[in-house]
Amino acid sequence: MLRVENLSTFYDNIQALKDISLQVKEGEIVTLIGANGAGKTTSLLTISGLLRPATGEIYFRGKKINNVPPHDIVKMGISHVPEGRRIFPRLTLKENLYIGAYTRKDKNGLYKDMEMVFDTFPQLRGREKQAAGTLSGGEQQMLAIGRALMSRPRLLLLDEPSMGLAPMIVNEIFRIVEDINRTGTTILLVEQNAQMALSIAHRGYVLETGNIALHDKASSLLQNDEVRKTYLGE
Repeated sequence: MLRVENLSTFYDNIQALKDISLQVKEGEIVTLIGANGAGKTTSLLTISGLLRPATGEIYFRGKKINNVPPHDIVKMGISHVPEGRRIFPRLTLKENLYIGAYTRKDKNGLYKDMEMVFDTFPQLRGREKQAAGTLSGGEQQMLAIGRALMSRPRLLLLDEPSMGLAPMIVNEIFRIVEDINRTGTTILLVEQNAQMALSIAHRGYVLETGNIALHDKASSLLQNDEVRKTYLGE
């Protein structure tokens, strides 16, 4: 579904990604793990069109998307849940969800998909008129994911969904991520909690200072001595 080949991205004169290549097959959960500053978030921003690569190619379902504007990438079937959630705090919960569907023209399908979001996140049901900024951190993360789902993505880019959340809420978020994947949405997951990410992923890439240091099945990475020592705290 997604193929990245020899991708390099810069912030001014600082090279954040150094010729990385990766693939995501349809139906998979693939995770990117690594230390802060390794290039995980930059990878997602480049794939979703918010950053332009200096070199390399990005293909989504066989079509090159390097120079496609971000809003057109959403129309093609890629939705991005950014680090820090980035909801619109002064808008209501329902308005945030409608913003997620701004590229769609099928008004009849919006109600059905909003019901799907409330079925997925029952904590949000009945609070449609509540200002999004008054939700708890976990509820805001649920809203951010729900907003992305409103565009009916084929590929969901998830950036640090566990950031700043209590362990119980983290477990709930990752259970829901697995449920979303089981319903047919492919997921590329960036996550600081390597143990949790690898426990639900099919495959994983380890990023180190803009390079891919390791790539393997998630179960194998969980057993890798270097990964266990560096990223799992063992």
